[in-house]
Amino acid sequence: MRALSRVQRVLAGAAATGLLAGGAAVGMAGTASAAAPTSSPAVVAGQHDHGGHHWVKGHWEKKWVKGHWEKKWDHRSWHDGWSDHWGHWHHGYWENHYTWVYVPGHWDWYWTNGYWD
Repeated sequence: MRALSRVQRVLAGAAATGLLAGGAAVGMAGTASAAAPTSSPAVVAGQHDHGGHHWVKGHWEKKWVKGHWEKKWDHRSWHDGWSDHWGHWHHGYWENHYTWVYVPGHWDWYWTNGYWD
């Protein structure tokens, strides 16, 4: 039991020392970079330099769509039955067809794929 608490204390001390040393190194790096400006940008640890490019994730984007004419499917056109000049009856029927409808300008959401910028 006593050995376990010693190991825990040693590990806690090592972690604290590492955090203090890391914080001091970051602080010194910040003051050193502020004191002496460099011509090339500094690369943060863990990031990769892709020649000045970075990845922009895919996202939804709101864009304005101007007013336009659009062909819409009209499935509610009923034609009444009629009699021709020989006296034959022709039954009524539904006619499905396209009609042109004007759509006024509006905002619409479009998906933009991810890309390298």
